[in-house]
Amino acid sequence: MKLKVLAAAIATLILATTMSAQGIYDFKVKNMDGKEVSLSQYKGKVLLIVNTATKCGFTPQYEELQEMYDKYKDKGLVILDFPCNQFGEQAPGDIASIHEFCTEKYNTTFPQFDKIEVNGPNESPLFAYLKSKQGFKGFGNGTQAKFMDEMMKKSDPNYASKPDIKWNFTKFLVDSKGEVVARFEPTASMNFVSTVVSSKLY
Repeated sequence: MKLKVLAAAIATLILATTMSAQGIYDFKVKNMDGKEVSLSQYKGKVLLIVNTATKCGFTPQYEELQEMYDKYKDKGLVILDFPCNQFGEQAPGDIASIHEFCTEKYNTTFPQFDKIEVNGPNESPLFAYLKSKQGFKGFGNGTQAKFMDEMMKKSDPNYASKPDIKWNFTKFLVDSKGEVVARFEPTASMNFVSTVVSSKLY
């Protein structure tokens, strides 16, 4: 048993060391066609990385994300969309049907990638890295925040102490130098998100 605990501790240390040695541009992700692509293509850009879903109460944020992209893409913003079905199974279907939904309903034009998992044993290494850089800091204030807090506490009273992604439309902001500078929960005002994003642009 002691050996197993020691082995687990060593594995965690190795993972942490690897994470600290990596940068955002070292990661590869699968695009819509299932082909691996490197995030190094976005060097010098400001990135807003989002885990999304098509049947969520927060799905209308797609409209505001597209508005933000239209406003700031010429100033260096790129929004990276990663559909995820882990929260309430609210991103059903394959990536083709998800893409069709997003483009037809919200006219999205920012890059969309293959479906991923953001928590657990099969989590995307990219999101593991993002969580290691920006942990959970609360849902904020307001009706939505209170609802999310109460919902999460029912399944895990200690949820707030963990860096896990809590729900769809969690967003990570990466500046033009590749630093993960902010995390926004889905309850964060999109006006606030836009203001912070704009402060990092050229």
